[in-house]
Amino acid sequence: MTTYEIHLGRRPVATRRAPSAQEAVIDYVKSFGCANDEISRVASNRVAWRGAVFTAVPAEDSPDRAR
Repeated sequence: MTTYEIHLGRRPVATRRAPSAQEAVIDYVKSFGCANDEISRVASNRVAWRGAVFTAVPAEDSPDRAR
């Protein structure tokens, strides 16, 4: 499990612990109550929902963050 920061554009909006960046960002977007078919997977760490693009990146303090 890795801690990911979820970003909306350049702005960090949340953190999530998940086994992958994609799971972290999907979990965050689903917390708004949206369905799977409303989420567009853009990349392995990025999704779009209602025109907003959310990205998951390893958190600064995560021991799993690549240096």
